[in-house]
Amino acid sequence: MRNFISMKDFTKEDILEVLRVAKELENKNEELLSKKIIGSLFFEPSTRTRLSFTSAAYRLGAKVLGFDSPDSSSLKKGETLRDTIKMTEAYSDIIVMRHNRDGAARFASDISKVPVINAGDGSNEHPTQTLLDLYTIEKELGRIENKKIAFVGDLKNGRTVHSLTKALELFNCEFYFIAPEIIQIPQYIIRGMEKKGIKYHISSDYKAVLKEIDVLYMTRIQRERFENIEDYKKVAGTYIIDKESIVGKCKSEMIILHPLPRVDEIKIDLDDTKHAKYFEQAANGVPTRAAIFSIALNLVEVSKSKVKKVDIKESEKIICKNERCITKFEETNNKYIVEKEHMYCYYCNRDITK
Repeated sequence: MRNFISMKDFTKEDILEVLRVAKELENKNEELLSKKIIGSLFFEPSTRTRLSFTSAAYRLGAKVLGFDSPDSSSLKKGETLRDTIKMTEAYSDIIVMRHNRDGAARFASDISKVPVINAGDGSNEHPTQTLLDLYTIEKELGRIENKKIAFVGDLKNGRTVHSLTKALELFNCEFYFIAPEIIQIPQYIIRGMEKKGIKYHISSDYKAVLKEIDVLYMTRIQRERFENIEDYKKVAGTYIIDKESIVGKCKSEMIILHPLPRVDEIKIDLDDTKHAKYFEQAANGVPTRAAIFSIALNLVEVSKSKVKKVDIKESEKIICKNERCITKFEETNNKYIVEKEHMYCYYCNRDITK
């Protein structure tokens, strides 16, 4: 059994094994999950993630149960996430969950007897999106190693960016973080990169780097993540790319990715250019998530890497200050991780200071 919660749990070898299995399963309908039941718990709206997980399950012969809105669950009656997970594990062989609280997936995996797959937890991580992003980069560019990636848009709240950055660090990539200051990449991610000696650049101008980069990773500015609507209005519409601003001004082989949905940040006149790969990217969610199901349920053989050792501690006094952390909404043991002199929340990955 294996949970898919955070890219921090994966080695480079683990990632390559997922991509290998995904390639083997692409365009195949195999009954690997015959007689298996998938518990699909989406506490937040989703189109691509939910449907691609469901498609992958059906293609492998599984059945799917669950909900796509908390309004159709007992959460509306006041049920805790803990109890929802305990009930779902009784009805299914594996749980796919999207939740609006940072760290909810880690919490769920701790209490579940069946594997848990993180389909996005608040503004924390989205590891399965990362794996399909990596699959797309490898498929379109031939390899992932040593690529230059520019992330543009809401980097503070972009869980897809957070997870993909963690993964690409393993492939010796160079990063360009393009965003207004109030939604720039979080410091805890930058601090981790500096410790590893990874090259990165902070900027607000994507046009200056178009000739340098291999991947332009656009993100929408997420209104739902802003606590202050005025802050959202200040940055809404900051980055809008179209055919005129991209074609002929970038590397010939540069690709444009986007986790979708887009709002106005990518004009439709880019869709039919050779650079636009976001629809192919979304389609790659099916074989990638089929691989994830198969690996999590031990239905395919993969090379086993050494489990990373982490120093997990508990304390009633050392508390995560992230107001969106699951520890503020569920009864937990106040776990935190010590990495050299750095402490961060076991659940949501945010820095903890004494």
